[in-house]
Amino acid sequence: MAVFCEAVADGLLLALSLALLGWGAEGQGNGRGMKEVSGSATVNLGQDRDIWRPLIHTTVNLSEITSIKSTFQLRTFDPEGVIFYGDTKNGDDWFVLSLKDGIPLMQISKEDVLVSVAGGPKLDDGKWHTLELSNQGKFVILEVDGTSGLVVGTQSKQPEEVLSGGLRLALGGILIDKEKMIVQFEPQMDGCVREGSWLNLSSPWETEVEELWPCYQNIQPGSYFAGTGFAIFNTSGFPVDADDGLKIELVGDFSQMNGTIFSIKSPRHEWTVALVADKNTNVVSLTLGQEKTLMLNSLNKLVIIFQRELLQVFQDEPGETPFSVSLGNLDVLTTWTEGRLAVGGLLGEGEDSVGSHFLTGCLEKIQVQGKDLDLDLAVKHMSISPHSCPA
Repeated sequence: MAVFCEAVADGLLLALSLALLGWGAEGQGNGRGMKEVSGSATVNLGQDRDIWRPLIHTTVNLSEITSIKSTFQLRTFDPEGVIFYGDTKNGDDWFVLSLKDGIPLMQISKEDVLVSVAGGPKLDDGKWHTLELSNQGKFVILEVDGTSGLVVGTQSKQPEEVLSGGLRLALGGILIDKEKMIVQFEPQMDGCVREGSWLNLSSPWETEVEELWPCYQNIQPGSYFAGTGFAIFNTSGFPVDADDGLKIELVGDFSQMNGTIFSIKSPRHEWTVALVADKNTNVVSLTLGQEKTLMLNSLNKLVIIFQRELLQVFQDEPGETPFSVSLGNLDVLTTWTEGRLAVGGLLGEGEDSVGSHFLTGCLEKIQVQGKDLDLDLAVKHMSISPHSCPA
């Protein structure tokens, strides 16, 4: 028990050290092909990169740390993802702070002892929340908006270990094998952090990206497509009953969309299904192979059901009745499990992930077969905010 308590205590002291996390939206080169960024500005954690790769990272000497209190603000609609990471001994001892089901989750490894602690209020409501980590005697406290969210008491009979050497810090990713963690989760975090006050350090951070993404002043739930990327899914992940058909439901202001909303393509058959919004002509077009159906873009909801021989389209416009389109020789249901579904772009030819005619706009809801589509689970996605749109 003493070893366990020491591991928790040292790990949580490391956690407090990790709260350094200072960064900014503008940076300067450091001569090593990276840009330096500094503290207190707002950063978008959802920026494109390898899903486990940190967005910001730095290395500091533990002897420079004198404060054990840090605060920052977090805003997200995303229930799951990495906030920050840190380690000592080149990754032998490490700490991860993330969200899981919207709740703060801390995972700590110290001398082969693994600890996982979760608690506090749900933070995925799209509001700015102030988080404070502090060490008060034998207790490590995580406060959320001035109220105690998670309290961990620690006491060890072992002599207190003096931490020394280098401390590696990272934002939005980790520097260890993900399999080492007790609780597995999806790492992408569509969220923003701002107004950090990080211990007593002012060391610059580094980033490999050319320019950090901004954060919108106001956000709403949904998925935002910036016109430069899309999400791709293997259709085999969505089972289809031939009798009930395939149902796709979309909610949003179609008059503010421009580009391909979704496309479906089968690699062994020369056909493409695509729903495209054109803001210039105020038209939404549904292409089925060589056939095209036009609708006005004054829509907020569209339900499309593929059946054996026809397609049904339901619109939310008052007085509008569902209409049907014959599929002819287009056998969508039979070949569905062999294809790909792209949201936010037009699929290219072949097996590559090259797309075009990308969507600009917000989809408030995307459902396939009655279930919300989580863009974080896509085979590939880029330039998308999966859980938030500008309001």
